[in-house]
Amino acid sequence: MNAQTETASVTPSLTRRRRTFLAPLWLLVWGGVLLLVAAFVYWNSANTTTIVVLRHAEKQVGAISDAPLTPPGEQRAERLAQMFGDVEPLGRIRKIYVTNTRRTQQTAAALAQRLGLTPDILDAKTEPRDIAKLALRENRGGVALVVGHSNTVPNIVKALAGVEKVPGMTDDEFDTIYVVSVPTIGHASVLRMKY
Repeated sequence: MNAQTETASVTPSLTRRRRTFLAPLWLLVWGGVLLLVAAFVYWNSANTTTIVVLRHAEKQVGAISDAPLTPPGEQRAERLAQMFGDVEPLGRIRKIYVTNTRRTQQTAAALAQRLGLTPDILDAKTEPRDIAKLALRENRGGVALVVGHSNTVPNIVKALAGVEKVPGMTDDEFDTIYVVSVPTIGHASVLRMKY
């Protein structure tokens, strides 16, 4: 009888030791499961933001500091509206940014009207990197258009894509469009085209 009592008292202490030994393993398993769930949620929430960046269309050269578009500039603005003015939800531009100059506002006017949007007007002296941050923050997973100037467009593209070398724009270059795709995971890509 004495042997049975000793065996009974030994068994619970062994069980307690096993539980103590297995506790770190269970914590490790639960930590791994939580890490996998967090990675899955993050992966599923990943998306790509697309920002279309271009310079205003041809402006009238003269004594007016805030010159309007020329007739060829108005035609280019219409072409822009035809290119990006599809009202279908897939790939639709959801926001338009222009500066407080007449030429950028006129360049985007036909497109904005076609899409039923009111462009956000930014100060022309706003830093290109601040414009890039604003466009990315406000359009996560969507598509936006930024109409800038010859001295700001390359710098906006640099800030969006995280690249150092973007060709400068000449005074007579009005037909270049940059389509910058910025994914949540991975590197940005830039498509440069003419219109």
